[in-house]
Amino acid sequence: MERNLFKLISWNVNGLRAVLGKGFFESFRKLDADVVCIQETKLQEHQLMDEFKSIEGYASCWAHSTAKKGYSGVGVWTRIPPEGVKIGLGIDTYDREGRVIELDFGKFVLFNVYFPNGGMSEDRLNYKLDFYRDFFAYADGRRAAGRSLVICGDYNTAHNEIDLKNPKANENTSGFLQVERDWLDRIMAAGYVDTFRHLYPDTVRYSWWTYRYQSRSRNAGWRIDYFFVTQDLIDDKIVKQAFINNDIMGSDHCPVGLVLEFP
Repeated sequence: MERNLFKLISWNVNGLRAVLGKGFFESFRKLDADVVCIQETKLQEHQLMDEFKSIEGYASCWAHSTAKKGYSGVGVWTRIPPEGVKIGLGIDTYDREGRVIELDFGKFVLFNVYFPNGGMSEDRLNYKLDFYRDFFAYADGRRAAGRSLVICGDYNTAHNEIDLKNPKANENTSGFLQVERDWLDRIMAAGYVDTFRHLYPDTVRYSWWTYRYQSRSRNAGWRIDYFFVTQDLIDDKIVKQAFINNDIMGSDHCPVGLVLEFP
């Protein structure tokens, strides 16, 4: 039977092995998603044990960092067989960090992306900005071919003041620099829609809290994990729900989600 309803989850787990000891499989089952995208697995290919690869009812695919150990990496579990899977963008400087998985579900193309963190140095900030440019140039090519896109992941940027607890104190911090925020303005102007903010324009909800200063218990967080979609999925009323699961623990990020329903 043709599938029309899709529940999608995106979650930066900040180390898959670390989150396993914090109730990950219980949280996974509680989420009850058709597709679960994770970022920052911090796994090398040889560390991908069967308990990671094989969750009952789900197939999985992975992208690993070959640039250095214990770094980056993304993975996807899906109980809906994709029509195609592509690992990376075909650009070595990004693909060696294991940042992108593309899945073709026929009705839409899903990207699971771990956007770079620009906070380490000016070089890494430039790398992050270059990644935004080159990733969305690639995505625009898929969109120009007539595809509907869903782009989820840790974007590592809070867009507007509503998206973090202390905007003034962080205006010179990577993740809220104007040059980073401008990229989110740019992609929205180009026809990509932040689904949570579209549905909840005034709702304050965060998806990441630093481990310092008891930030999560004080809810002093940032919203940097997103589901962006192409405008057609909004216009055609395909996007039914967007949500942030603040009650799911185990990482410094929490899962964010999207429900699509096709006619």
